Amino acid sequence: MNIGLIPAKTARLDPEREALVDVTCNRRITYAALDERVRRLANALLDELGLVKGDRVAILSKNCIEYLEIYYACARVGLIAQPLNWRLGAAELARIVADGEPAVIAASSEYQAAAEALPAPHHVCFGEGGSYETLLAGAQATEPEASAAVGDDDPVLILYTGGTTGESKGALHTHHSLFMGMLNQTVAERVVPTDVYMLTGQMFHIPVALAMNYMAHGCPVVLINFEARLALEVIERERVSAFLGITTMLNWMMADEDFERFDLSSLRNIQYGGGPMPKSVVAAALDKFPCTLIQGYGQTEGMTMSFLSQEDHAAAIAGTHPERLSSCGREGFVTTISVVDAQGVAVPKDGRTAGEIVVRSEANMVGYWRRDDLTAQTIRDGWMWTGDVATWDEDGYVFIVDRAKDMIISGGENIYSTQVEAAIHQHPAVLESAVFGVPDDTWGEAVKAVVVLKPGMQATAEEIIATAGEHLASYQKPKSVDFVDSLPKAPTGKILKRALRDPYWSEQERKV
Repeated sequence: MNIGLIPAKTARLDPEREALVDVTCNRRITYAALDERVRRLANALLDELGLVKGDRVAILSKNCIEYLEIYYACARVGLIAQPLNWRLGAAELARIVADGEPAVIAASSEYQAAAEALPAPHHVCFGEGGSYETLLAGAQATEPEASAAVGDDDPVLILYTGGTTGESKGALHTHHSLFMGMLNQTVAERVVPTDVYMLTGQMFHIPVALAMNYMAHGCPVVLINFEARLALEVIERERVSAFLGITTMLNWMMADEDFERFDLSSLRNIQYGGGPMPKSVVAAALDKFPCTLIQGYGQTEGMTMSFLSQEDHAAAIAGTHPERLSSCGREGFVTTISVVDAQGVAVPKDGRTAGEIVVRSEANMVGYWRRDDLTAQTIRDGWMWTGDVATWDEDGYVFIVDRAKDMIISGGENIYSTQVEAAIHQHPAVLESAVFGVPDDTWGEAVKAVVVLKPGMQATAEEIIATAGEHLASYQKPKSVDFVDSLPKAPTGKILKRALRDPYWSEQERKV
């Protein structure tokens, strides 16, 4: 499998079929045109810039057509794409570039200055007046000879983790691991060639592989830089049938005052992820969006690993196993999942005994880029240790109770932050919440909540604590509540509890 050849298939079968719609730049491109540009860029990288198989190409840009052209061109001839998070500060960008040592940094004109401040033998700029189009125009449009020698086990992509537990790391994927992750998605999402996919996540992270999967089926992909109102407008205008929406995105879309006025009838399926979604939000989404829902649980290191199916959602709403709305479902088509203790022994499937989720899958990364030490800690005997704490039931449904490092220990009791967050979300004014432990002289840690309220709604800390107390033991409910306008998030949409928690622990060591 050569991921870079994805555009070539539809270019051959249906050359005038639309491939990409770039909403921000108001551009559209067919599969035939896209495939020609990919071939030209691949030839230019090898012949004009002198790159060789295994060299890295860094990309600094928001979502756009050129981003996918670079992905496919690199994959086609054995180069490794190294996408950069444009939200990062200069110091962290410099660290990631030093880690990957790219031969080329390609950037949009918006980030040209930031890119040129980073060291690399070559810099390429796309956008008005940039060197990118000149590079393509001077290159051959023939199929690069190098593509014939690229396949399954060649590395293709370094995706940097969101850094939810510390410094981000580069997860290295091959053509084969990406393809197997795409196969998992095809089965779970039930992708069909008539779909129109909207990419809401940024291409510097794993959602780009979901979009590439739809393109492998010949589907058009619509690129946006997410805003709730824009997403609703694009679904209506482009007749979007599927997209990935993290909890935050779905919340903000449903909160739009004109939500009911948009024609969303083209929607077939929404996948959500990025962390557990409160039952109340799942129920609201099923009520307001005219389509099925699935949940996908995954990581940068393993793409999407388990799914709560469309039928699971429908059954739960109808009253059959409603508790499964708080699970992340069962293992995917190409994935084997277990929940184990510290010695790697599977814990009982009793829905109560907690352990760590481990995953065996051909969709898993091959390792962390240049970090054999971390790879050895994470991948053991073919199993990838996720760091997520969960229980599972007799039918194999997995219920994440926390990240290992997010578990709160107060007075010797284990408190799972996701359970507290689910209770807080029973208050109708709550849009988002993050729960974590802060130092407490008496109990070791105290439960703290940071809450974002829905637009136009109000609540007090006392009301939030009282609502949580209706669903939790006394020791589990928050001792204090802060209200903020937004929560810090990783590129995956996962809330960065570390950023909220660490200032409280700056002068002492946390034991978890």
